[in-house]
Amino acid sequence: MDIQTDEDEHSIEMHLPYVRKVFEGKDISIVPILVGAINYDKEAAYGKLLAPYLSREDTFFVISSDFCHWGLRFQYTFYYPKPPPSSVSPIRLSRADSHTSVKEHPIHESISALDHEAMELLTMPPFTASQAHHDFADYLARTKNTICGRHPIGVLLGALTVLEKEGKAPKLKWVRYEQSSACVAIKDSSVSYASAFVKF
Repeated sequence: MDIQTDEDEHSIEMHLPYVRKVFEGKDISIVPILVGAINYDKEAAYGKLLAPYLSREDTFFVISSDFCHWGLRFQYTFYYPKPPPSSVSPIRLSRADSHTSVKEHPIHESISALDHEAMELLTMPPFTASQAHHDFADYLARTKNTICGRHPIGVLLGALTVLEKEGKAPKLKWVRYEQSSACVAIKDSSVSYASAFVKF
């Protein structure tokens, strides 16, 4: 990749100090894989290629993704007027929406509900990797949630689907969720962060 692309891509740099600390004193090799804007079928195809490595005991995968990037500066203002599940359809907020119009269900709570929908779909069990991959793709098509690592997550799900067919039983558990700030008005913005681990 060119220098501009490398400077814009920050995901692996965020993890490398922690990876080095965890494996301190050990001789390890790091193989960075940058996943671009690919479709569902390619996620499955690349997942199939990586599945044999994911199943190895001497290989450790780190998948990087933020969750929702919310606010006018991200051109994403998806909002649930009522906490889901609800018969009230979600809307896109605009500058015309006043602070009082979102008082009943604060924006940051709507963002959390939106992110936790995805997190629940990705949790294994109760879902299988194949179900999670399909349902996550449907969720993204429906909400357009700005999860920047949606395709790396899709590749992981593609790999886990292959390993499921080989008899492995992946478990994905969420351990933490945070937002950079608590949005209460349309002028606010935030980025969400979610952490999970997979084991067999």
